Amino acid sequence: MVDRKINFADYEIYISCYSILITAFVGTGLAFACFSVAAMLAKRREYLYLGGLLSSGLSMLFWLQFASSIFGGSTTIFKFELYFGLLVFVGYIVVDTQDIIEKAHFGDLDYVKHALTLFTDFVAVFVRILIIMLKNASEKNEKKKKRRD
Repeated sequence: MVDRKINFADYEIYISCYSILITAFVGTGLAFACFSVAAMLAKRREYLYLGGLLSSGLSMLFWLQFASSIFGGSTTIFKFELYFGLLVFVGYIVVDTQDIIEKAHFGDLDYVKHALTLFTDFVAVFVRILIIMLKNASEKNEKKKKRRD
């Protein structure tokens, strides 16, 4: 059995990662709840027209990722993909919630398919929020290290 010494700095990073994970999960849950409630309280079919616009945004993200993988990406393109992807998938929460309500009104009660649709939206938003928070924490740690030197 190998003993590994962990100094305080490693412990702090370990705890910080868990707090970032929990904070990202709670933040995603709050955003999901707020946008789902907004979709439920809106008029019927009010936001369904956004589906085409969001699909165009998703297509743009796909082609931008494809181009950056071929020609090489930059941090600016990565940040744009991250924040624009967050915007697109938050929009999908609203559209998918209204779409599920509309389908249920017409008799489509396949709750497993509807739950998986919303779960996919939740995971997409969670991953983007988690990446944003981890990048911010990393930049914060780098600034602390520079101040110490």
